[in-house]
Amino acid sequence: MEHLSNQNSEAENSRLTPHASRLPTVVSRSAVQTRSWGKKLGRLLKGGEIIGLSGELGSGKTCFVRGMAEGLEVGKEAWIRSPSFTLINEYHGRLPFYHIDLYRVENRRELEELNLLDYLFSDGVSAIEWFEHLPAEMVDEYLHIDFEYADGNRREMTFAAHGSRYDGIIKGLRVKGIKG
Repeated sequence: MEHLSNQNSEAENSRLTPHASRLPTVVSRSAVQTRSWGKKLGRLLKGGEIIGLSGELGSGKTCFVRGMAEGLEVGKEAWIRSPSFTLINEYHGRLPFYHIDLYRVENRRELEELNLLDYLFSDGVSAIEWFEHLPAEMVDEYLHIDFEYADGNRREMTFAAHGSRYDGIIKGLRVKGIKG
């Protein structure tokens, strides 16, 4: 079976190239710092946002999502885990929060069976791990965060806004990042 990431790589690569504002690459020195950046982002969200997360296994995506859940006031009793097998986990906080993992989705039919549009274009917040597996034509505006290993426990997170709504979020992160 052909994997989605190979089906339209040219379109995906152009989608992941920043077209709007960027936050300078953020270096996280620990899981606590990665989670803190997620929490900062979660506090800025108002509903209807799409957050695309890319990076190797273990690069910090799920840790970041745990922070987003905190910022969205998802209760501490919620167990925020990677939805690798369930594909979509739903949480309730200040806003509905959808944690989506496309790692195991292998073709368009499987993707369509998820009814992603119901999540992506709702009043909730969608955080999508393995965002590069989403066909480029599905979303025009989103915040993309790329996670990379630096060395040891260090991770680099590059934030890129695609659309004016996300430009405002980048500006908010700049202020929150300076204040800590």
